[in-house]
Amino acid sequence: MVRGGWKGQNFLMSKEAGNEVGSRGIPTRSEVRSEDTWDLTPLFIDEGRWELELEELRTKRGVMSQWRGKLGGGKDLARALEEERQIDLRVEKLGQYASLRVAEDGGAAPARDRALRLEHLTTQLAEEISWFLPELMKIEDSLWEELIQDPCLAEWRGKLERIRRYKPHILGEWEERLMALAGPALGGPDEIFSQMTNVDFRFGMVKDEDGREIALSHGTFASLLQRRSSEVRRTAWKQYYTEFEHHAFSLAATLASSVKGDVFQARARVHANARARALFPDRVPESVYDRLVDAVRKNLRPLQRYHRLRKKVLGLPDLRAADLQVPLVSGLSKKTSFIEATRMVVQACDPLGEEYRSVLEEGLARSRWVDRYENKGKQSGAFSSGSYLNPPYILMNYREDVLADVYTLAHEAGHSMHTWLSHRAQPYQDAHYPIFLAEVASTFNEELLTHYLLEGPARKDLTLRAYILNRQIDDIRGTLYRQVMFAEFEQKIHEAEEAGIGLTLEFFRKTYRGLLETYLGEAMEMEDLLELECLRIPHFYSAFYVYKYAIGLSAAISLSRKVLAGDSATVEKVHGLLRSGGSTPPLETLRLAGVDMEKPAPVDAALDLFSRRVEELEKILT
Repeated sequence: MVRGGWKGQNFLMSKEAGNEVGSRGIPTRSEVRSEDTWDLTPLFIDEGRWELELEELRTKRGVMSQWRGKLGGGKDLARALEEERQIDLRVEKLGQYASLRVAEDGGAAPARDRALRLEHLTTQLAEEISWFLPELMKIEDSLWEELIQDPCLAEWRGKLERIRRYKPHILGEWEERLMALAGPALGGPDEIFSQMTNVDFRFGMVKDEDGREIALSHGTFASLLQRRSSEVRRTAWKQYYTEFEHHAFSLAATLASSVKGDVFQARARVHANARARALFPDRVPESVYDRLVDAVRKNLRPLQRYHRLRKKVLGLPDLRAADLQVPLVSGLSKKTSFIEATRMVVQACDPLGEEYRSVLEEGLARSRWVDRYENKGKQSGAFSSGSYLNPPYILMNYREDVLADVYTLAHEAGHSMHTWLSHRAQPYQDAHYPIFLAEVASTFNEELLTHYLLEGPARKDLTLRAYILNRQIDDIRGTLYRQVMFAEFEQKIHEAEEAGIGLTLEFFRKTYRGLLETYLGEAMEMEDLLELECLRIPHFYSAFYVYKYAIGLSAAISLSRKVLAGDSATVEKVHGLLRSGGSTPPLETLRLAGVDMEKPAPVDAALDLFSRRVEELEKILT
């Protein structure tokens, strides 16, 4: 919404990411074929049209003030909310285009200029409407209940009830104005981290097994870690993390500033702590977070058993971080083209019905929702970006020799279809689903893909089956164990700031190393450079985001098992979840779909699946 400002981050991130790049290095944006890029013309036909729309938005400055002092009347409040909706629709569309152009090439000055000008204007708009929430919150409870029953406000009732929840955390008009003005500054650490790691970093070149020189980047790093040669993997890993070491003090200061901003906002808005503030919008009790961490900590043995299996199968005297991504099955290092990956993802989603499949196929294969391959200056990783009634877009850094990227495509396709369905089923004010539910939709698709592979060509071929089992194990490891470790780290560093402990580079390294030793176990060789991993995770700049991956996977496993068993009622419930947007609280939405995340069963089931998959893989490989 306008009153929160626009930060250029209207997208859903993938957990992590990893076209073949050879000796020529990474192409510039202008060298990428247009058919491999997203088509943004449904948003704006060109930059000129975007500029005209920005000027139209500029004319909206001051228009909201006409309802100041009038929000206690149903008709005036409805008119004010409608005016705000029209402004928000413009901001969202402008923001999506601007953020996507920056993401495709962060070094392009015109793209960054557009984003900064929009940010400046939306900050002004947010400042102008800073009176809105305080005025709503001044309405007495008895009058409020009468007000929201006004027929004029029927379509706004859900939104108004959600707003009213924030009453204890809404400040006075002057304070709200200051918070709006502070928005860009509070987003500074994220911007600095992105510019440093995506634009300024120079990782150099790495030689592969055949002596070819490969430009090391965020994208090629993921590919190189899957090479059979331990020398290539470990050289790439050390070279990659050495660049982070060269900037470690700056990155530590940037992360510390982000944490300080989180704590400042929690204290300013009278939350018990930064985590409570982050969980408040989703109505998630802190006990759910703690129960998740406890469950995973009690089930570390299967993870460490898997590490021992890795060390044995790879025949390594010591197992290092550079050895955790390479597939254990060596004979299936085949390439998967993007076209083939699209076909696999679409077919895997067959259980969700013809409408879902046809829309997905059109978007991925023909309507250019996806920006496919890496180029210089492009944001690393992957995300899905959506704005109301416009196409959803997917950023990828797809690599044909990394099977994980097929899963990443399935993941982001889940986000995009969630956006497509909810935006067409709900009015704008109820259409935007919380991240909590987004991760269920995305990891659900990953589970369907795994089932599709295991029940298809890998059903009788034990070598192929081992390969897919290995992939699923690594996915659960990365989504459940790894993200929960990240969640613990986030909790520890925020608690330290709240207790007045200095967030130095040494503190970050020591805290992260302690978690690594607990989670990874004795089979792992702990290298000092691995402590710097905590400085390369972009999700830490969206505080307390990562636990939702673990929750989402657990819920998705439960739901997918029912759908794949032929439970047509659950298929309908999943469609209901995808169409619900933000109309109901996420835990309630999940309960309606058949999963209760306030109980331990879903997380325990996911951990049990991991253990059983490790056992099956161990039998096949040994």
